[in-house]
Amino acid sequence: MKLHNDKKAEIPLAPEYLREKLREHEIDDPATASIREVIRLVNKIERETGISYIRMEIGEPGLLPPEIGIDAEIDALKKGVGALYPNIDGIRPLKEETSRFLKLFLNIDVSPEGCIPTVGSLMGSMLCFLVANRNDHTKEGTLFLDPGFPVHKQQVKMLGHDYYSFDVYNYRGKKLKDKLESYLVGGKISSILYSNPNNPTWICLTEEELQIIGELSDKYDVIVIEDLAYFGMDFRKDYTVPGIPPYQPTVAHYTKDYIILISSSKMFSYAGQRIGLMAVSDHLFNRRYPDLLRYFKSDNFGQALIYGALYGLTAGVTHSVQYGLAALLKAVNDGKYKYVEDVKIYGEKAKIMKQLFLSNGFKIVYDKDIDEPIADGFYFTVSYPGMSGSSLLEELLRYGMSAISLRITDSERTEGLRICVSMVHKNQFDELKNRLEKFHMDHPVNN
Repeated sequence: MKLHNDKKAEIPLAPEYLREKLREHEIDDPATASIREVIRLVNKIERETGISYIRMEIGEPGLLPPEIGIDAEIDALKKGVGALYPNIDGIRPLKEETSRFLKLFLNIDVSPEGCIPTVGSLMGSMLCFLVANRNDHTKEGTLFLDPGFPVHKQQVKMLGHDYYSFDVYNYRGKKLKDKLESYLVGGKISSILYSNPNNPTWICLTEEELQIIGELSDKYDVIVIEDLAYFGMDFRKDYTVPGIPPYQPTVAHYTKDYIILISSSKMFSYAGQRIGLMAVSDHLFNRRYPDLLRYFKSDNFGQALIYGALYGLTAGVTHSVQYGLAALLKAVNDGKYKYVEDVKIYGEKAKIMKQLFLSNGFKIVYDKDIDEPIADGFYFTVSYPGMSGSSLLEELLRYGMSAISLRITDSERTEGLRICVSMVHKNQFDELKNRLEKFHMDHPVNN
């Protein structure tokens, strides 16, 4: 497609043009494209056509980071920390504030020694797989409660680990027990991973379900990896008052061996600073697994994690950003900063955007949290009658809207797409409405 006289291309883009771009980026099927591949594709189309896309493919914060963290980082740099390696397991103020945060907002006790900063939450999951999946040579790998974040599967594949998975949506409540136990009873599962709230569906596991996961993991000696990237962002309840219930739900109340992954990217809009946290239960941190000696100098889980796996990946998380996150956690712990007040905008946007999709023939794919409507939050999922996920994504791209397919999240609902609200600004809602209306008009639904 050649443009002349600085004119923008018109929506919808010609199907031949889009297919040409897909071939150029070696994407055989849009439904199999990763998040980063969709980003690269859309960036190229925007440059060539002048069309500004409604960007709904990446879970990137749409907010500025808090001044509290920025000021603490600047102060730390002025004091010279940029010249010094940080402790491999994190600076003491951050470890102590993390331990305090876990007590105040999850009502659990984790020693500062088990609170470890990582270069983003993804490094945390990689460390989990490197150690938790190698503690018993008779076991094979991770059980993923899907749909889930596609990169976690990429990590275990990179490590050569086997994995199992099932779509948890069909096994909510008491039904989860038999389904989960059917995988664990064989003795091949070393770890279980899930996110809560869930990426991509935004379903939220209940206390009953967390108890099932925790008790079965103890029964079959499995380590639970709980990804709390969207900590406290089920806006139906207020989890923001330090030390006062309700607390963010966690499996930690029901099992001895767990690792909690916490991201600063969404809570504090700190994505660019690449810092996350992993909290290892005291029981797990001090456990000994003789099979770890195959890979590490120590059979102690905590020692192998920090001085084996972590030290092999990095010389530590950037020194100054640790001070920034420590300051943010301290402000939250002291009740001086309610981060949820800043991020509630995601729920507000989701409510509006869902209605725009529904008004134009779309359906919400994962629409229930057992017996109540799904919360409004960072993500939601959509489908369109008569279309597969592949054809729907390709057509939305023609209409200047981007998303990712649920197929890459190992969802059974392959007709669906994940919509992320964070990068859609309120001043784009009218344009989103116009594009959805045009899409709906050009793709009439047969009732």
